Amino acid sequence: MLTRRHILAAGGGGLATLAMPSILRAQQVEVIEMRGTPRGERIWYNPIGLAITPGTILRFVNRDPVNSHTATAYHPEIFERAARIPDGAMPWDSDFLLPDESFEVTLAVPGVYDFYCLPHEMAGMVGRIMVGRPSDTGWQGVAQDTGDLPEAALRAFPTVEAILRQGRIDPEET
Repeated sequence: MLTRRHILAAGGGGLATLAMPSILRAQQVEVIEMRGTPRGERIWYNPIGLAITPGTILRFVNRDPVNSHTATAYHPEIFERAARIPDGAMPWDSDFLLPDESFEVTLAVPGVYDFYCLPHEMAGMVGRIMVGRPSDTGWQGVAQDTGDLPEAALRAFPTVEAILRQGRIDPEET
């Protein structure tokens, strides 16, 4: 039951949200699949590059029948990696997802977010998300620190220009 306390706890804005039709309140959800060949000789995210609006929910789903995977942001708080997400953005780590398991994260801070699969980064299982556009206030581009990234990962990242042009990049297009 919704009470005045619930509305006040939400900063008063909850009433306006409740008054909107549910279709307008729904957040956009984009799915990123974790894929692999049946024998495990090739693994990837699909898409590997994606442009989204701030506040979009990303749902990572493991569709690989033989491997577990992670969706892990490059950030010092997670395995002491160099930050490759915008300042002020919350880092994430899905932990190991078994086949058909999923994990969700909402990205709100404008900029470029690079992420990787913990056990498969050396094989180039990485991805890049662009939240907003370079013209957005506070937008941060690609991190320049590449010192601890494997060569396969560096080669796999799609360019910001390609993501801007196409909106979504599947791995075979990189």
